[in-house]
Amino acid sequence: MKKLAAMMLTMLMIASLAACGNSGNSDDAGDSNGDTAGSAAESQEEEGASASDSDMAYVKEKGTLVVGITEFEPMDYKDENGDWIGFDADMAKAFAESLGVEVEFVEIDWDNKIMELDGKTIDCVWNGMTLTSEVTSAMECSKAYCNNAQIVIVPADVADKYQDKDSLKDLTFAVEAGSAGEEQVSALELEYTAVKAQSDALMEVASGTSGAAVIDSLMAAAMVGEGTGYGDLTYTVGLNSEEYGVGFRKGSDLAAALNEFFAESYGDGSMMETAEKYGVDAAIVEQS
Repeated sequence: MKKLAAMMLTMLMIASLAACGNSGNSDDAGDSNGDTAGSAAESQEEEGASASDSDMAYVKEKGTLVVGITEFEPMDYKDENGDWIGFDADMAKAFAESLGVEVEFVEIDWDNKIMELDGKTIDCVWNGMTLTSEVTSAMECSKAYCNNAQIVIVPADVADKYQDKDSLKDLTFAVEAGSAGEEQVSALELEYTAVKAQSDALMEVASGTSGAAVIDSLMAAAMVGEGTGYGDLTYTVGLNSEEYGVGFRKGSDLAAALNEFFAESYGDGSMMETAEKYGVDAAIVEQS
């Protein structure tokens, strides 16, 4: 059912877009005050080399890959036992295993993802993250692995009023702070309230606090419409097309390692098997 919904959603997005148009780190050099001072400086540089020069070595040394996420079905969400599952969560577990380390999931404030990453609270952001210019300039990103779009969510009983971008001007939106959805409504100069998570944006619309939300199409396929927790909501206008990637600290060697892992898991079929499990197989980008 989710797979069918995702395929229908992709077709809706393409039709809507056709109708609307495209709207090095460097080490600090200190003064040398003799051989003792110079040796001390060299010792300090060597001591921090594994952390600054190789994220791979840093992660392996501590034995844990810390993954920054938000609750975002079908990418990252909790099962009935409170364990993190989803396409991204399962792939992160498999990647960590390939590195010989444990995985740890940490819920973050999405608006602070870059700060969390640079502060080493987390080692990567793996949560259906759109490869925006802000993200790619601030992080070392993997290749794209999944297609997505930002789409408008409204109550089903008024959906016929909101079928193109021009019709959205009278709506007040709820969007996740720091998200691609916020970027889209801001570019269109629409009125909006920033909330902590995409799931909060859906709750705002369901409660009538906001007239609409903008969320990821893959999330909409899993959570909105008949047979879901938000059966009274539906999706209408597709605002863009985009791709997901995983972000590491700038210069991190883990990005190249993940690209290799993606290629291997795509080649042996395990990536598509996981994608089919969560109904996102139609959106997967071929890896090589």
